[in-house]
Amino acid sequence: MRLATFALIVALPSAVAAQDHQAAIDAALNNHVLPGVTQLAEASQALALAAEDCMSPALVAAYHEAFDAWVRISHLRFGPFEAENRAFALAFWPDSRGATPRALAQLIGASDPVIASDYASVSVAARGFYAMEFLLFDSDISTRGDAAYRCDLVQVVASDIATTTAAIEQDWTRTHADLMRMAGTNDRYQSQTEAMRALFNALTTGLEFNADIRLGRPLGTFDRPRPNRAEARRSGRSVQNLIISMQGLAELSAALTVAAPAINADIRAGFDVAISELERLDDPTLASVADPQGRFRIEVIQQRINELRELIVTEMGPSLGVSAGFNSLDGD
Repeated sequence: MRLATFALIVALPSAVAAQDHQAAIDAALNNHVLPGVTQLAEASQALALAAEDCMSPALVAAYHEAFDAWVRISHLRFGPFEAENRAFALAFWPDSRGATPRALAQLIGASDPVIASDYASVSVAARGFYAMEFLLFDSDISTRGDAAYRCDLVQVVASDIATTTAAIEQDWTRTHADLMRMAGTNDRYQSQTEAMRALFNALTTGLEFNADIRLGRPLGTFDRPRPNRAEARRSGRSVQNLIISMQGLAELSAALTVAAPAINADIRAGFDVAISELERLDDPTLASVADPQGRFRIEVIQQRINELRELIVTEMGPSLGVSAGFNSLDGD
């Protein structure tokens, strides 16, 4: 009898952990991943439709809506996003060597007929939201070469984005979500902990990307700030991307701590502070990194994000029985 009681006591923590894991996985899928991929696919389809008239003001609005939808879930770099290099095909950035404008200039300069055949075969640098940004907002690329060819290129890039995001949504909704829900019964996720780790890594690396890349690149050093390295500065989206990314990460964080309300509240407070400070920045492209006072404000926000990531690693991670592992954004 004592042995049976002891065995029950030992089994209870693992049973509770399994319940917490299942609740967190279901919440992440239902509240963040699946709505996010659906919104991305729908917004991208609307972008492709708007691009049919490449001179319409509606095209710019559709571009921003689709880009917003991507940024909100851009930290989910595993599974269907990872397959066939889809995440890079949607978002080739940072582009430290200027591959995107160079690839687009080559296509436009040669009036390359590839746009009428298999555009998915071209370099990822000429695909996705950052290529579209150059085509719509860059003073050189948006006026280079033959206008009719540029219009065709805009339409093809938009259509390629819609095709890629539709494939991502299809894979998530038809197969991958169920693989995560049924973790421990399939080869893709051999345990619930493995599925949790994928979601947890998406959260921590998303925060790391915001601090080190989205903020770190334009910050550069005090003696050599790099405002021209800010993400999506041509379309005035640098801070907007940070805000939307942090909102998406907060959504994922809330899902992963659905069974731990105290931890949820602490982390939510950290997100609220960082997001509110970003919203108060009157600097849409982070140009103020070159000004000492403006730089200080941005460095404070970077510190807030790093502190939030540390809080998640030290509080949320142990509560879920996972730790931060391979950074799926290391290739960016």
